[in-house]
Amino acid sequence: QLSIFNMRERDLAMALEDEFYRGMAYEQFSRLDRKAYPVVRSSTDDAIADAEKVTEESDTGFDLVFFDLPGTMNNRGLIHTLAHMDYIIAPIAASRVVMESTLDYLISVRENIVASGKSNIKSMYLLWNLVDGREKSELYEVYEAVIRELDFPLLQTFLPNAVRFRREQNIEHKPLFLSTLFPPDKFLLKGSNVDTMTDELLEVFNLTGHE
Repeated sequence: QLSIFNMRERDLAMALEDEFYRGMAYEQFSRLDRKAYPVVRSSTDDAIADAEKVTEESDTGFDLVFFDLPGTMNNRGLIHTLAHMDYIIAPIAASRVVMESTLDYLISVRENIVASGKSNIKSMYLLWNLVDGREKSELYEVYEAVIRELDFPLLQTFLPNAVRFRREQNIEHKPLFLSTLFPPDKFLLKGSNVDTMTDELLEVFNLTGHE
C-alpha cells in the first residue's frame, strides 16, 4: 500500500518547489511548533518493527499510529501485522462485491486471529464510504441489517461520494482537501463528515480531550 507514501513524496516536492506551499508549510509548522507526522514505506512483514522504530526515535511519541493495509488475507506477514492492531477500521460501499469481500475479510480476521486470543484487537468497525446523496437510502438499511446480524459495529458517521476528496496540492493553488502536510480547506471540510468522523474515532480510541 504505497498510495499515501507516494502522496507524501508529491506533497513534499511541491512544498519545496512552490513558494506558496513553502510559505504555508513554514507558517503552519512554526505556529504548531512540531514537524509533520511521518509517513513510512513498509511491508506487511516489517510494518510492526518499522512502527516501533519510528515511535522509539520520536521526541514526543504518538497517540495514534495508522496502518494502511491490503484488503486481502494473502500472506502470513499480514496476519502477523493485523494481530498487533488495537482497532481495525474497514471502509465499505453500497456494492455487493465490496460488501461481500469486506465482510469475508473481517469474518476471517475474527475467526482466525481474534478467536485465538493472541491478538491485540479490541474491536473492528465498518465505515460507510462513497455514500451517494446526503441521506442513506433503503439499500443501506438492508446492508446494515446484515452487518448487525454478523455482530460487527458500524461507525455512525458516513463519508459522502464527493469530488472534493481528490483535491490535492496544485499549481493553481486552489483550496485543497487531500494532503499529508496540510489540513483540509475549511470550506471544503463543511459537509464532508471528516471532522465528525474524527471526533467519533477519538471516542472509539478513548482519546477525547487530545489535541
